[in-house]
Amino acid sequence: MTDLGPVAWPPAPIRTGRLVLREPEAGDRAAFIELYASPEVHLYLGGPRPRGELEREMPEVPGLRPGSFVVDLDGAMIGHVVLRRAAEHHCPAAEGKVDLGYLFLPRAWGFGYAAEACAAALDWLDGALPGEPVVLATQTANAGSMRLAAKLGFVEVERFRAWDADQWLGLRAPAARCRTTRSAGTWRRPGSRPTGWRA
Repeated sequence: MTDLGPVAWPPAPIRTGRLVLREPEAGDRAAFIELYASPEVHLYLGGPRPRGELEREMPEVPGLRPGSFVVDLDGAMIGHVVLRRAAEHHCPAAEGKVDLGYLFLPRAWGFGYAAEACAAALDWLDGALPGEPVVLATQTANAGSMRLAAKLGFVEVERFRAWDADQWLGLRAPAARCRTTRSAGTWRRPGSRPTGWRA
């Protein structure tokens, strides 16, 4: 994955009805470690990373790059939404397109926060890079992620096999409007290697 290209970064914090999407800060490090060490979060992501390894290797300010949003609820990080360009992908249809990724702490699941945060990030992208199509890949077994993809306006492009699991690739046409209704909290890129916090 590479950065987004010519975007002004960081943007002003993005406020939704309940959340703030903002640039990562040093105070988010513990929440990032919790996120990447969680077996529940990484059920479809190849398994969690060992906490000790994360403590040693996690940067002081994790996820500090264009397109990386901390999802903040009442002053605390509950998730991470990332928009990055897919320079290489298992599906040629995704190469060169912006890729949406998301992870949420289990305590934030079931309140519609993932849909609300991802819709806000996609709206920001529509303004920052008009006309950009966006892709999202998820494991077909992850029913919550499949529902969220549909709610956000992604339509199936193809299915493929990777990381010993069946995967789904969806495409969101430029400026597709997102519906932010209540949904199960979920994460993105099930079956992939958990590398979201690395550069």
